Amino acid sequence: MSSTFGTLFRVSTFGESHCAAVGAVVDGVPARMRLAESDIQPQLDRRRPGQSELSTPREEKDLVTILSGVENGLTLGTPVCLLVHNRDQRPGDYREMEAVPRPSHADYSYQVKYGIRASSGGGRSSARETIGRVAAGAIAEKYLAERFGVEIVAWVDGVGELEGGAVDLDRISRQEVDATLVRCPNRAAAESMMQLIGSVRDRKDSVGGVVRCVCRNLPAGLGEPVFDKLDALLAHAMLSLPAAKGFEIGSGFGGSRMLGSAHNDPFVQKEGRLGTVTNFSGGVQGGISNGEPVHFRVAFKPPATVSLPQQTAAFDGAETVLEAKGRHDPCIVPRAVPIVESMAALVLMDLVLRQEYRTK
Repeated sequence: MSSTFGTLFRVSTFGESHCAAVGAVVDGVPARMRLAESDIQPQLDRRRPGQSELSTPREEKDLVTILSGVENGLTLGTPVCLLVHNRDQRPGDYREMEAVPRPSHADYSYQVKYGIRASSGGGRSSARETIGRVAAGAIAEKYLAERFGVEIVAWVDGVGELEGGAVDLDRISRQEVDATLVRCPNRAAAESMMQLIGSVRDRKDSVGGVVRCVCRNLPAGLGEPVFDKLDALLAHAMLSLPAAKGFEIGSGFGGSRMLGSAHNDPFVQKEGRLGTVTNFSGGVQGGISNGEPVHFRVAFKPPATVSLPQQTAAFDGAETVLEAKGRHDPCIVPRAVPIVESMAALVLMDLVLRQEYRTK
């Protein structure tokens, strides 16, 4: 199983939804960097379940422990191991699903590939696996912020057919994002989104959405053409997330409907460097960052596990009706916000180290 991400900043996540613990081993953390659990916990708090009525009621504090790689508050340059215990496990909720693969979930595909699967909660296909990504991403983000002043902010840009509206990419902050439970900075849109999610939850159904992210203050020159372009690695990172179904950067699919003369980003002098007047490129040209903000969107499908009766088939092919039990998010995007930020940080951190290695 491919459980490691990155080249020089390598993150290996471990653990299943209902095992004893989940976490990550992070190799490539620069030495002599100040690091404590308090640097990591805030993002885990934003990701954790049970934080509002819009998410799964599973009660987990998701408190992180640093097991290795840090001494007297400083990183040693050795692998950093991060551990989060699973406290609120209920594998019994999934007993009746041992013989029935959930529609659009990973039960069937995992069983076919490995001949076995974690039937409780989906195992590694569960969003619980993203705890390791978020914990590792917090380390990467701390380094990027201290070294370059990089700011990574994501927010909910849509739920179902509802759109979040225009946002100032140069000014949007996490404080604005977290001011609403749904993590949409447009309060009017956020209220409609929360009503929709609540209605869907009450009907025992689910709904999808879109997360948008901006990465500011990036140095120009990040990205490894031809195959490890910055935008390609971001796409890889985002589409590796549970329930992710679409990725676009800059103008995205909308750019295909524009003329080149309108889509091009003219250059202009900006504070001692060359910048662009517009940013349809999304901060990336030829797979390399150009110094402008990198911005992209990620589309997430509705969570597959719903409690509504569904006509389906068991593993043996017998027709059956499945009414899934367990505790599940009616909409994943509010909790996906810090996960998207973390994956962006992992991509940028790895490319920064690759660029520094090249120039030594």
